[in-house]
Amino acid sequence: MIRNILAALMLFPVFAFSQNQLAKPQNDATAPLHLMQPDYVTPYSVPTAVEITKVLDRVYNYLEATTPVQLIDASGADLSDFAKVNAQTKFKQGDFRLISYEWGVTYAGMLLASDATGDQKYADYTFKRLKFLADIRPSFLKLEQQNPEVRDAMYSVNHPHALDDAGAMCAAMIKAEQAKIGTDLNPMIDNFIDFICNKQQRFDDGTLSRNRPLPNSLWLDDLFMSVPALAQMGKYTGQTKYYDDAVKQVLQFSKRMFNYDKGLFMHGWIQEMPEHPQFHWARANGWGVMTMVELLEVLPTDYAGRDQVLDLLKRHIRGLANYQSPFGFWHQLIDKNDSYLETSATAIYTYAIARAINRGYIDEQVYGPMVCLAWNAVASKVTEKGQVEGTCVGTGMGFDPAFYYYRPINVFAAHGYGPVMLAGAEMIELLKKHFPKLNDSAIQFYKQEVKGNGAIFEAK
Repeated sequence: MIRNILAALMLFPVFAFSQNQLAKPQNDATAPLHLMQPDYVTPYSVPTAVEITKVLDRVYNYLEATTPVQLIDASGADLSDFAKVNAQTKFKQGDFRLISYEWGVTYAGMLLASDATGDQKYADYTFKRLKFLADIRPSFLKLEQQNPEVRDAMYSVNHPHALDDAGAMCAAMIKAEQAKIGTDLNPMIDNFIDFICNKQQRFDDGTLSRNRPLPNSLWLDDLFMSVPALAQMGKYTGQTKYYDDAVKQVLQFSKRMFNYDKGLFMHGWIQEMPEHPQFHWARANGWGVMTMVELLEVLPTDYAGRDQVLDLLKRHIRGLANYQSPFGFWHQLIDKNDSYLETSATAIYTYAIARAINRGYIDEQVYGPMVCLAWNAVASKVTEKGQVEGTCVGTGMGFDPAFYYYRPINVFAAHGYGPVMLAGAEMIELLKKHFPKLNDSAIQFYKQEVKGNGAIFEAK
């Protein structure tokens, strides 16, 4: 019984805030009532670039220390001579894998952090690890040619069997190539993009699909596991066929999975189901909104379908804005405010919304306050050690609410780290280009400027 209560408290942090905490003004009898200061749970202020960079540094320092770039042999000894690679060779154990889709996001986040801060160490994190993968790949390919049955440490890179293996890593590698990594990633890039374009299962109309958990399933996650790689490949090669496929995926997924009334995507869609249960899982919606931002970043402004993608992005951001909690986070099931507050999705939304402001897709005055609050919420979940708290673990597709409500959270859920890097980097860019204000800032402006000039100002 006690264990169940403790688990509930962990999974539902929103209940930890009492009504008094939600509205606990300073009780100064001499101050006008409309100027009494709220007692916010999440810091209600515009962050500074210095503050954001400190958060990014904590995450960087933790990941640099806990994701080693090293192979080991069967005895656990370091293996530096790649000619000695065999079926027992493994990556040296760290807190996270170097070749997962989550780490594709992290590599991209580190590159963006370098762009935003001017600090090369972030990009070097990505360069060092991707160069390592390029250096060891020939030895593992040779091993696999000699023994086709082997499932070695690089098997998912050399023989991807799902979009999870290919898309995020491919997009990050193309970005690294364009950032002049200094090594040749093209063999891996070509292998990944070949899988996405030619080997992944599709519907008759070309929509990327899976046979899990049921035949002919669409996962919203798969937009991100495919479209950014296709978009980057279009820019990288100049071949418009990649843009065409990327736009098609967004529009055909949205035709089946976007709820225009709520402005949200459902997580899964099964072709043979007579009804399609709608569970608006937060991180899947994050993959969706980030996909559109990533596509618009490289899609030529006059390209066929671009206006439709941009319209969908605006609708989605508006839908997300309608469900932001007073703490700045979004809930695990976005439209279920008794589900727990989730960090990775909040970080992805922060990145996507900040970039949409920076690119002029949406209004800074409308969305600037909410994205500042969202970043402050995310920053509160980065520990002094640099671990990201409050992230839902990997999640399949479910058809009942309990499946999503009770997914565990853990600092070793890799999904939180790349989004935090992306969010922080884009927030720094926001501060360079715009002057976001929160509502209290506006009150202070009127107090100082309007009332100071002899006018009478009173909040109504």
